[in-house]
Amino acid sequence: MQATLALPARRIGVLGAGQLGRMLELAGRPLGQRVELLATPEAPGEAPDVLTFESESLAPEALALAARGAPIHPPLRALVLGQDRVHEKELFARLGIETAAWAPLAGGQDLPAAVVRIGLPALLKTRRGGYDGRGQWPIRSTEDVARAARELGARPAVLERFVPFTRELSILAVRAADGERACYPLVENHHVDGILRLSLAPARVAPRLQCEAEAMAQALLTELEYVGVLALELFEHRGRLLANELAPRVHNSGHWTIEGAETSQFENHLRAIAGLPLGSTRALGPCAMVNLIGSLPPARAVLAVPGAHLHDYGKEPRPGRKLGHVTLRAASEPELAARLAELAGRIDLALPEAVRRWMHSSSCAST
Repeated sequence: MQATLALPARRIGVLGAGQLGRMLELAGRPLGQRVELLATPEAPGEAPDVLTFESESLAPEALALAARGAPIHPPLRALVLGQDRVHEKELFARLGIETAAWAPLAGGQDLPAAVVRIGLPALLKTRRGGYDGRGQWPIRSTEDVARAARELGARPAVLERFVPFTRELSILAVRAADGERACYPLVENHHVDGILRLSLAPARVAPRLQCEAEAMAQALLTELEYVGVLALELFEHRGRLLANELAPRVHNSGHWTIEGAETSQFENHLRAIAGLPLGSTRALGPCAMVNLIGSLPPARAVLAVPGAHLHDYGKEPRPGRKLGHVTLRAASEPELAARLAELAGRIDLALPEAVRRWMHSSSCAST
């Protein structure tokens, strides 16, 4: 068991200097926490009281080097499992967490046999790496099999049976070193071209699904002796939940919590790893989070919408790159739909058709 810090940490190192690290640094200021972003393990500075990270693509050896003997939260075991889709799915199976049918592949040569076993349609993913749709191939036909096998080459992978899900959901859970735990409401996520475009929180789900998701997250927190925020991506399929992937860190689908929850995911992550009591995860009302991909709209256009909050990550524009996000808060779901429609009228938003139908139906219901 990992020991609770004798005194709250004052110096927190974050390996990684992207937007997640930046938001952790901002959340630490009101708490009096000195959060130092470390672009490399050898970055200068005092030894931290505790080290955390913003990406699961980091090498465990790099974390150990950056920590310089300090505790690492979340634990390295969670990082290692989150980096390997086979080990991750084996963990889910061991904990009784249901997933779509899947098969491991040593390389592209194994794909035809895996397709026979799993069936079509299916999704091929590299065993390690890949994010925002990269390192993934939808397999719908025999032609797709040959092409994907050729492009995969000798890289290990997993083949997952495609699930005709009703919705993509995620839940964020947090655990402190002393065992205190909390879960945020389920979030409904919408992707375009494999990239998260919109999150709606709290998700409009039956209470039993919230309980089911929390049970899955709690099992993972216990098994991994986890400290910090953990995200679990889920599919809703035929009235039940299937696990997709876990992320051992603060997560894009939790950005709504900055303005939309009593305590943001970033503040609660710092509280957990620093030895402080956790804050309430209660949602303050209906909320939407919109990712800004490839280019940033004029700030004036965003901020003219009531309840809108703009977050500019300060990155150079590039196709497919997350440059910022907007959170929208409202007092009711119809009001949130109206504000999202107003935002979409002012800036270019790639909203899925299902979201546009929801916006229309919510607006009609309010008239």
